[in-house]
Amino acid sequence: MREDSDSWGRYPRGEHSRVSLHDRLHALPEVTGSALPYGNGRSYGDSCQNAGGTLLHTRGLDRFIAFDPVSGRLQCEAGATLEDIISLVLPQGWFLPVTPGTSQVTVGGAIANDVHGKNHHRCGSFGHHVVAFELLRSDGSRRVCRADDDAEGWFAATVGGLGLTGLVTWAELQLRRVPGTCVEVENIRFGSLAEFFSLSQASALTHEYTVAWIDCLARGRSLGRGHFTRADHAAQRADERPAAPRRRLTMPLTPPISLVNRLTLRPFNALYYWRQLARRKRSVAHLLPFFHPLDSIGQWNRMYGPAGFLQYQCVLPPAAAADGVAALLQEIARSGHGSFLAVLKQFGNTPSRGMLSFPRPGTTLALDFPNNGPAVFQLLDRLDRIVDAAGGALYPAKDARMSAHAFQHAYPHWQAFSRFIDPRFSSGFWRRVTE
Repeated sequence: MREDSDSWGRYPRGEHSRVSLHDRLHALPEVTGSALPYGNGRSYGDSCQNAGGTLLHTRGLDRFIAFDPVSGRLQCEAGATLEDIISLVLPQGWFLPVTPGTSQVTVGGAIANDVHGKNHHRCGSFGHHVVAFELLRSDGSRRVCRADDDAEGWFAATVGGLGLTGLVTWAELQLRRVPGTCVEVENIRFGSLAEFFSLSQASALTHEYTVAWIDCLARGRSLGRGHFTRADHAAQRADERPAAPRRRLTMPLTPPISLVNRLTLRPFNALYYWRQLARRKRSVAHLLPFFHPLDSIGQWNRMYGPAGFLQYQCVLPPAAAADGVAALLQEIARSGHGSFLAVLKQFGNTPSRGMLSFPRPGTTLALDFPNNGPAVFQLLDRLDRIVDAAGGALYPAKDARMSAHAFQHAYPHWQAFSRFIDPRFSSGFWRRVTE
């Protein structure tokens, strides 16, 4: 059966054949053309798309295999989501050591994109906490790949390997102990990019979690102003019991035009910046809305209208970060194309385990742009030139239009990685950046 399938950004769209998987012990089905594993569709561009081929839907592989509540070792199938895991282990005092801004990611997707969170400077990326996984190839062969025994390179190729090396059927993860369901949060309103870098440098030494929201339309002396958030896990005290997460609302339909536009962006960003009048505010919060703010509104991607949106996430190396981020924000402010979501944070120095992993030392900036036609693509091309000149990289999981040059320049191991690709697997992204 052929059907349209969107990524989370709803661009690009393509027609695929769909095969749902339910038994990890079965061989991969015979398909016409190429295949690609597809988890919960939370990649933004075409790294989870395979137009003209087959998507192997893995959400049916969602079983827990084993959990040791003493050591925190969890073995589960790759179609289980991070939300599934948290629901099981948090009541027993365990949590994910690394989690992105949404819990709606499958374990297989988290491995394939080597996702990162607010604590990269302390804990690295998701791949640092994967102990082992099984890789099923289209020829029926299986191999167990282990982090501590990777002489042949299959573990490094699959972590961050965009689902191209085969199907991950199960994975073993090392979880972390937490003292309760609370995080102690400090939110600091800052007025310039220089303040961000100063706060980030100091906070990396004192707090596990750091991240900043940026007003991407601010200009002049206010360029880079925003809110800096830093936090740590906290024991839950009776007098500081945070409210339980609210029931999730859902965007009920797709409006005919994007609700994110020039009329709404500037007032929203100004109001959001001034939502906190005090420069510093401390609070105790439930950890779920803190870690997964994107989960509070279901189908929030619909607000960008029928044409969808493009997320742009880059990382700039430390030596070029201050000037490079300033140049990016100046270009965005001049263009008038802004973003509600503008996130800035520092990565740590721990090398990623994956050959194609995105996290690396430096500063990462992520923004969402409504897909309103050629003007926004031209803006992103200009941003690409700034990133390339700075020696930076774009994130494949968030990309829908990166050039082959940009990818190959930023990921120099791509050719060595190519020998690990399953010959029956492909994606729209891979064809675009290598062919």
